[in-house]
Amino acid sequence: MSRTTPHRGAGTAGGRLTVVPISAAEHLAFTRTQRSVSFLQTPAWARVKTEWRGESLGWYDGRRLVGAGLVLHRPVPKLDRFTLAYLPEGPVIDWTGDISAWLEPLAARLRAQGAFAIRIGPPVRTDTWSAAQVKEGIADPGIRRLTDMPGQWDDPVGARVTGRLRDAGWLPQSPENGFGVGHPQFKYEVPLAGRTEDDLLRGMNQLWRRNIRKAAREGVEVTVDDDLKVFHDLYVHTAERDRFTPRPLGYFETMFTALKAEDPERIKLYLARHRGDVVAATVLVRVGAHAWYSYGASSTRKREVRGSNACQWAMIRDSLAAGCDVYDLRGITPTLDPDDPHVGLIQFKVGTGGRAVRYVGEWDLPLRPLVYRAFDLYIKRRSR
Repeated sequence: MSRTTPHRGAGTAGGRLTVVPISAAEHLAFTRTQRSVSFLQTPAWARVKTEWRGESLGWYDGRRLVGAGLVLHRPVPKLDRFTLAYLPEGPVIDWTGDISAWLEPLAARLRAQGAFAIRIGPPVRTDTWSAAQVKEGIADPGIRRLTDMPGQWDDPVGARVTGRLRDAGWLPQSPENGFGVGHPQFKYEVPLAGRTEDDLLRGMNQLWRRNIRKAAREGVEVTVDDDLKVFHDLYVHTAERDRFTPRPLGYFETMFTALKAEDPERIKLYLARHRGDVVAATVLVRVGAHAWYSYGASSTRKREVRGSNACQWAMIRDSLAAGCDVYDLRGITPTLDPDDPHVGLIQFKVGTGGRAVRYVGEWDLPLRPLVYRAFDLYIKRRSR
């Protein structure tokens, strides 16, 4: 089934859906009625993305709130009166029915507010591949991408949403490698519902189980901590080693403050220590029954004590204990080519068991085509 299906049948009884601003409190109350909502669609996320202007919108069927979305507005350079209206991994609506009944009033409202385009990321799966399939694909010289193999499970809702978005003039934004200017279309997830810790360990590959046991033997201790400075120092070290640009400490301070204010259990920092030394750190985010591995860092020294595996196992166990349905390891690229440097990422994540998942991806609806083309050119020039 699709990941987010609030109030099935909403808007199908003949009533026209209306889209209006709602308060953060109303938005949060609606979020709490859902089994799974992306943390990028919580009202707190607007306080994290300070470079955007956040707005909570609600869909009403009569007087009943049946859907919600966090819209992040970003002005166009040199054209400040126009904005890109972005709903990352949202909105939270019923994607199983007539999506035009939901998206048309959204487009009308945002265009009237000065949006030149809308970008959405429907939280709907299209294909799923098992860990065994992924491993077989990497070993098969005739297979280079996940999409070269039939999925173990295909979601008809995802296929229908994709077709209807295209027919309505929405433009797909997810590139071939799975990563673009927004959020990844391909992810790796570990199902938790109905499973025990022993089930999860049996689902992991031998290397993961061995590393978890080794961390325990070496005396690695994992604790939930609040010391963001310790995490950030290790994160910057990781960025230098792995050659990516780190976020500043202030970003994480804002993120933790905003998400914890919304729910004290929303975000947690895990630190793995070996004989007093912090050897790994991870950030877990949870909304309802969905948990995400959001950030990770590790020391180059003492890698042999397997602090990263210990952190992951602690987060998986805590997510299971909290009643989560899924532990989400976030983005992967769909490459299965052993010569591609990105394949190491999927190999690491496939060791947890779980499954590779393709979502519908991100889509744009141009509302002012001339401004949208200018914006598209600006983005392409900046990315060169």
